[in-house]
Amino acid sequence: MKNIVCFGEVLWDVFPTHEKIGGAPLNVALRLQSLGNQVSIISRIGEDEKGKEIEKSIIEKGINAENLQVDQELNTGIVQVSLSQNGSASYEITFPRAWDNIKIDDKAIKATQGADAFIYGSLVARDKRSKHTLYELLKLAKYKIFDVNLRAPYYNMEVLGHLMKAADFIKFNDDEILEIGQELGSESNALEQNISFIAKRTDTKSICVTRGAHGAILYYKDNFYENKGYPIEVVDTVGAGDSFLASLTNGLIKMEDPQKTIDFACAIGAMVAGREGANPIFTPEEIQAFIKSRQ
Repeated sequence: MKNIVCFGEVLWDVFPTHEKIGGAPLNVALRLQSLGNQVSIISRIGEDEKGKEIEKSIIEKGINAENLQVDQELNTGIVQVSLSQNGSASYEITFPRAWDNIKIDDKAIKATQGADAFIYGSLVARDKRSKHTLYELLKLAKYKIFDVNLRAPYYNMEVLGHLMKAADFIKFNDDEILEIGQELGSESNALEQNISFIAKRTDTKSICVTRGAHGAILYYKDNFYENKGYPIEVVDTVGAGDSFLASLTNGLIKMEDPQKTIDFACAIGAMVAGREGANPIFTPEEIQAFIKSRQ
């Protein structure tokens, strides 16, 4: 069992027909917890009913909520989610919200220093308070995993550059790495070349790029590992990348075989895309049956 801290937004994903608790850091935390880890979340909710529901849900699912701060002025986060005909999601993210105001305190410092891994994204750095807190905690974390989430208009290359250089491991999707690589001066559209380019520019030892239905590619300890994806009828893509990252993190920090780890992570990501919502529950037997049926 590893001790992992996830930092960033917790919120409600509001779909046309229903609402679900989400936010990438929380989605990652929930999947990591289901894989047998001790997980804490550092975030902030409003003093409102939606915030109370999030807190209750986090505690019920076994996530440590001691660093779930409560804001007296800003409301709990909300994201309007739209789904295309093929299940791809687009987002309208309300600003400002409580998770834009995460503050650094002794509890957050202690949790970060004691963690085997500290996972963070780029969206939480959209406003100065949470960005400052993140920057300070990154100075203290032992092993830092950066989950790139480019959500226009909430990012710029100055912040992305800082967050990449701080990371030991970076996860992109294929669109994100090509956009960032181009901004940094890469002249290639090949994923492997952009991975090597960004690894050198940011001095990052490990990088993973997801490719939607086509799986993922992992650069780890100077080697490349690849999974070509698992066929699935997509219901919605919300949370698929988050579960992928959690599963990948779980395997790598436990020193499991990198190829088996990326295969498992791609399977989990596909299974999530085949269900409604970001955090469907799977038994180990279901996961193994899914992988076996697609080999």
